[in-house]
Amino acid sequence: MIKGLSPRGHIRSGNQADYLSAIDRLGNYPFLSPTVKKSLLVSLLVLLALGAFFCVLRLSQSNSGKLCKTDSLEAILRLIHADPASTPVYGYEIVNTYPHDPKAYTQGLILDEGFLYESTGLCGESTLRKIELETGKLLRIQHLADHYFGEGLTLWQDKLIQLTWKSGDGFIYNKKSFLKLKKFHYDTEVWGITHDGSQVIVSDGTATLRFLDPNTFLEIRRIEVRDRGIPILCLNELEYVKGEVYANVWGIDYIARIAPETGQVLGWINLSGLRSTLDDVRRADALNGIAYDAASARIFVTGKRWAKLFEIQLNPND
Repeated sequence: MIKGLSPRGHIRSGNQADYLSAIDRLGNYPFLSPTVKKSLLVSLLVLLALGAFFCVLRLSQSNSGKLCKTDSLEAILRLIHADPASTPVYGYEIVNTYPHDPKAYTQGLILDEGFLYESTGLCGESTLRKIELETGKLLRIQHLADHYFGEGLTLWQDKLIQLTWKSGDGFIYNKKSFLKLKKFHYDTEVWGITHDGSQVIVSDGTATLRFLDPNTFLEIRRIEVRDRGIPILCLNELEYVKGEVYANVWGIDYIARIAPETGQVLGWINLSGLRSTLDDVRRADALNGIAYDAASARIFVTGKRWAKLFEIQLNPND
């Protein structure tokens, strides 16, 4: 495997916790006959399994994901290292390390008022979470229905916006209570989301970033992200940092720094060394998750099923 490539993600269906919880709850109704309990349990399990099944089936038809093949990712890595003087490659220093749920399949990450908010994916396991930064303690959680695969997350005017993959549905929540305020629909595949203070910016696994009206979610404009004329495919989780769009590129341990006006890659952040600091490297999936604390200019990164969240400081050269 070429250095910088990360392991491929997996789609896992079903939620065993839901099944066990259903069994436990049925036991609380002694007036139901064993036959009725059995019928209800079977029906519930079938519904849960069908939701997860159709989620997996829908995701298997993803057009964007098919672009992220090993040869495409290797071509991006060769481009990054071909002429670092042309497009700078930044290294990093680890400032702090914080605990992160190793079971969390991170899809979106933000920091607000000292708390992390995270969107996780996988069919039957997708959630919205509020987390205490220093301890990794889970403070609040909202489970998505089994047929949803959670995707990107951003905070707009004190409301959380969470996307889902391939379903065409997004959700707006009250930040404090996680009360679902609105469900909205979009017609294209989406992966990551952030905003620049006036427009919402979304990725879809290709080289395209689309800028949307935050109230109607209608497209205003789009850019194609390129480095030295080459389209950068597989753009995933996004974060707006000091006038630039930072983007995880699915399948490699690098972050692209993108000019939102033109789509030009201004630089790359090489985070391939973080993987060696993880306790269970074999379980760790793709680098994914960027959070920026504008008040203190701090950058945080993690990955899918990573047991650590890192606060990093960029170095001018790798």
